[in-house]
Amino acid sequence: MNNKLNEIANVVFPDIHLTIKDLERKYPKRNLSEDAIVTRFAPSPTGFLHTGSLFTSLVSYRFAKQTDGVFFLRLEDTDQKREIKGSGDKVVEQLETFGIVPDESYLDEFTAYGPLVQSQRKDIYHTVIKAMIASGDAYPCFCTHEELAETRKYQEENKLLPGYYGEFATCKHLDEKEVLKRLNNDEDYVVRFKSNGKADKRVSFKDAIRGVIEFPENILDIVIMKSDKLPTYHFAHVVDDHFMRTTHITRGEEWMSSAPIHLEMFDRLNWQRPIYAHYPVIMKLDDGKRRKLSKRKDEEASVDFFLEKGYPIEGFIDYLMTLANSNFEEWRIQNPGANVYDFELSFNKMSLDGALFDIEKIKSISKDRLSLMDATTFTDKALEYAKQYEPKLQELIEIDRQYFESIINIGRDQKKPRKDHEKYSDVFDFVSFMYDKYFYEMIQALPFNDSFERSLIKDILDEYIKDTGLSLEQNEWFNNLKDKAVSRNFAARPKDFKKNPGDYIGHVGDYAEIIRVAACGKPDTPNFYDILKILGEERVIERIKYTKNLL
Repeated sequence: MNNKLNEIANVVFPDIHLTIKDLERKYPKRNLSEDAIVTRFAPSPTGFLHTGSLFTSLVSYRFAKQTDGVFFLRLEDTDQKREIKGSGDKVVEQLETFGIVPDESYLDEFTAYGPLVQSQRKDIYHTVIKAMIASGDAYPCFCTHEELAETRKYQEENKLLPGYYGEFATCKHLDEKEVLKRLNNDEDYVVRFKSNGKADKRVSFKDAIRGVIEFPENILDIVIMKSDKLPTYHFAHVVDDHFMRTTHITRGEEWMSSAPIHLEMFDRLNWQRPIYAHYPVIMKLDDGKRRKLSKRKDEEASVDFFLEKGYPIEGFIDYLMTLANSNFEEWRIQNPGANVYDFELSFNKMSLDGALFDIEKIKSISKDRLSLMDATTFTDKALEYAKQYEPKLQELIEIDRQYFESIINIGRDQKKPRKDHEKYSDVFDFVSFMYDKYFYEMIQALPFNDSFERSLIKDILDEYIKDTGLSLEQNEWFNNLKDKAVSRNFAARPKDFKKNPGDYIGHVGDYAEIIRVAACGKPDTPNFYDILKILGEERVIERIKYTKNLL
C-alpha cells in the first residue's frame, strides 16, 4: 500500500471514514429473481420532459414491470448551474399522467437504495473516490482553465485527439510530495480518473438491442469530481447504478460512445458490468433530412405540447409503443380493445435506426383510441382535460353532463364507431352548436350554400317546420325528408344529380343541409337525425324560426 497515496486521499477527504465494503453491505444485491430487470429513469432538473425521455422511461418501465423487477426514478442534479427549480417534480407529475409510476422515487421519504438525488449522495461518491485515489486509480488535477485551453489549442492545431491524456495529462505525472504540497496550499483542483486504456486496443460489450459493439478503449483521464466536490455524470452513473443494483442501463443511442469510459470504471472498481440497451433516438424529417427531435426547434419535443393539445394518453402511449417494437401495430390490430400493457416488449424487436417522429400517425392512433371509449369514459377524460386547459369545455360538461354524454355517444356504440376527435381540444368546437348560447352566435353568419336562393331556403324551412317527422323512426324520417326534397325537384340520390345536374336543383343531401344549417349553425354534424332528437322538436323549430327571421 502506498502511504503517500493514502495521505493524499485523507487530505482530499479528511471526513470520510466509510469504505467501499461498507457501502456494499449497506446496499446489497436486490432480492429478486434472476430474470428480473432493474432499470431507471434519471432526469436532470433542467426543463420540461422531452418526448424522447418519455419514450425511454416508458420502455424501461415496461421491461421492469413485465419481469417483476424494479423501475426507479433518480434525480441527476449535479449540474446545479443549469437546474430549474421544480422541474424535477414536474417531470414526476407528467410521468404519472402517462401511467409511469416508479417503484422507488427520489420523492419517497425512505428508499433502501437511496437517497435517489445525486446532490444528497456526496458521501457515497467521496467514499469511492477516496478509495480510488488511495489505489492510484484517480488523482487530483490542478490545471487551470487557461492551461487546459492552451493544451486544447495545441491539439487542434496539430490535429490530435482533444482531451486530457498521455503526455497532456500533466498532473498525472506529478510527484506525490508535490501533490500534497499543492493540496496543503489550498490550490483549486478537480479529481480525475486515471485511465489505463490504449488507443490501439478495443473494448467490446453486448448491447441488449444491438448485439456486440466494439469501440476503441478509453484513454481520457476524465474529471470524476468537480471543484465544487460534486461528481460528473460519467462517474455518478457508474457509482449510482452499481449501488442501486441496476441490471439494465437503458438510454438513448447518443450515449453509446460513452460506454468505454463507463465500462473501464466498472472494471477497475471490480464491479459487475450492467447490461446496456441503447434505444433509437427519435428523429424528425427537416427539409428531407433526418435530425434529432430538438427542444429548441420542435414544439412537439416537449410532452407539454401533447398534454396541452389534449391528445389522449392512451393514443400517445400506443404511438410510442409502435416506435419501441416493430410487431406492436400488428398486435394492436388483433387486439383493438386490449390494455396496451398486455403487449410484451422485446429487446430484439427494437429498431436499430432512429425512429422517425410522425405527428399524422399520432393523430390517427389517437382517433382510434378515442373512438373506442364509451361515452362515460370519454366524458370523464374530457372533463379532466378541460379543468386544466379549457374552461369553456368544462362549463359545457358541467351544465348538464348527461346531455353532453348523449352528444358524444352519437355513432359511438356501434361495430365501427365514428372517429370524430383526435384530441380533447377538438371537442368544444365539435359540440358547441348543441348549446343555444353558441348556436345563436354561429348562425349569425348564415353559412348556407350560396347556390340556393334565399326565397327557396325560406320555403324549405317553412315546409320542414310544419312537419319535422321527428316522431318517426330514423328510416321513416329520412324517407319523409326525401319525399319533400323530391317534390321540390331535388334528386333522390347524389349520383342521380351528378349524372344529370341540369335536371335538378340539387340532391337530397343539399336539401338536408339547408335544414341542418338552420338548426345547427353549420353544414357538417354527426348523424343529423340523432342531433335533432337530442335537441328535441321544440328547440329545433325555435332555432329554424330564428334562422328564417335572419334570412
